[in-house]
Amino acid sequence: MTNKKLKVSNVPNLRFPGFEGEWETKKLEEIGEIVTGSTPPTNNRSYYEGEYLFVSPVDIQTNRYIEVSKTTLTEKGFKKGRKIKKGSSLFVCIGSTIGKVGQANRDCITNQQINSIVTLENNEDFLFSLLEFYSPKIKALSAEQAVPIINKTTFSNVQVNIPELPEQKKIASFLSLIDERIVTQNKILLHYQSLIQKLRNDIFKQKLSFKDDFGNKFPEWEICKLSDISNRITQKNSENNQNVLTISAQLGLISQLDFFNKSVSSKNVLGYYFLITNDFAYNKSYSNGYPMGAIKRLKRYEKGVVSTLYICFRFHESVSIDFMEQYFESGIQNLEIEKIAQEGARNHGLLNVGISDFFDIKINIPSIEEQKQIASFLSKIESKIQTEKAILEQLETQKKYLLQQMFV
Repeated sequence: MTNKKLKVSNVPNLRFPGFEGEWETKKLEEIGEIVTGSTPPTNNRSYYEGEYLFVSPVDIQTNRYIEVSKTTLTEKGFKKGRKIKKGSSLFVCIGSTIGKVGQANRDCITNQQINSIVTLENNEDFLFSLLEFYSPKIKALSAEQAVPIINKTTFSNVQVNIPELPEQKKIASFLSLIDERIVTQNKILLHYQSLIQKLRNDIFKQKLSFKDDFGNKFPEWEICKLSDISNRITQKNSENNQNVLTISAQLGLISQLDFFNKSVSSKNVLGYYFLITNDFAYNKSYSNGYPMGAIKRLKRYEKGVVSTLYICFRFHESVSIDFMEQYFESGIQNLEIEKIAQEGARNHGLLNVGISDFFDIKINIPSIEEQKQIASFLSKIESKIQTEKAILEQLETQKKYLLQQMFV
């Protein structure tokens, strides 16, 4: 492969030997049939719960290949839609995941939030990578409204640059190798994430026990209130700290500038709660994976401030903060929070959880020695997860670079 800067705008920077000339500019509708999906009537249950894929945006996530779908169809239901043949590229055109791209690994049909490109003349694997490359540009065409949308006409008229079929095949074959590595790495990561969640569940439900250095059982676990082992934080931001934090399900307590690339807080943050490293905050907003809200520990920064909508607290020195972090990540506290969340009181995603009720939730904890042993055990798996994440991010960065260099 050569790496030569070319002045012609329709020629990529990075190219395989033996290929020359400009790429041709075409509309998406000129390189394949654009198919917008539709949903079979949901009131007819004879259409659903079969062996055929019915793909929606939720099925187009991190992996390139779509092999399963959350909703399935019977043969009768499958015939109600327009078949998308195996190998076709699927592009989410409506909603929060607009711009996501996937490739059908089986014949399927899709819902109306997805436009598919079905082609006979061009290389299917190349078209997937082409859509990945153009995804940010296509996404930018979405109408500015409450629900972003790219209609079929706009999508069909998107102009792209495309080479002749032999070069398509060469590029597709090369990029497919990287995608296969990414798919494998995602599976490795998912394995460890599933493993640690299972271990947390077994440990905190005391299905899995630990012993001390002499092989003896630790004392019985004791039930206490959260208020018995922690103090609520109500200290305000008197120093006018501008590191405004938000809770991310995946990243924990993180600066709004790092997470949103901007601050979404009010200009005056003097009334916000002031936190230091190892303090905890509870966000009463429910989110994916956190049905009763997320409790996160401040680890990234020495200090920061959060909205007073959060419930903040600091553990006593007699408790292992590493243990408590794992405890909350297990989700076992959800059973207690569910008892105090008022029925039907969800408002704009917020759970109605009283402060005093929150600190009255019951926590079942072992001796400090066993807490440390459990935390050490789980932290080793956490470390492995972070290593596998870093490998995945490196592969994704490598692929992004190659897309930028190999496409026009």
